[in-house]
Amino acid sequence: MTFALIQNRPKRRDKLVIMAEIVGIAKNGTSKTHIMFKANLSFSQLNQYLALLSQTSLLEKSAQNGRVIYKATQKGLEFMEKQQQIIDLLNEDVHVYRNSVKTPPLIFNALQRS
Repeated sequence: MTFALIQNRPKRRDKLVIMAEIVGIAKNGTSKTHIMFKANLSFSQLNQYLALLSQTSLLEKSAQNGRVIYKATQKGLEFMEKQQQIIDLLNEDVHVYRNSVKTPPLIFNALQRS
């Protein structure tokens, strides 16, 4: 990473980016703990985001083998894709964006796998 990219790196993640990241992490279904660690969120932050994502039907909650699993809905995957389209629209060089921001590579990788 070059010095210029480090200087321009945002210090905080946008809420929509965090939401898309959570949807990407939960694409194939995962636990609350896994989402918390992969998204680098506190327990209280995670609960707020999970509540919002569930209320807006971007994530669904189900029980599997006695565990609570969160999985992205079709609407959630569409949200993640549209978020990526906006990022692509605003950034001429996606490669530079990938290297300068912590979160979007998860979004990029999740979209590439679909």
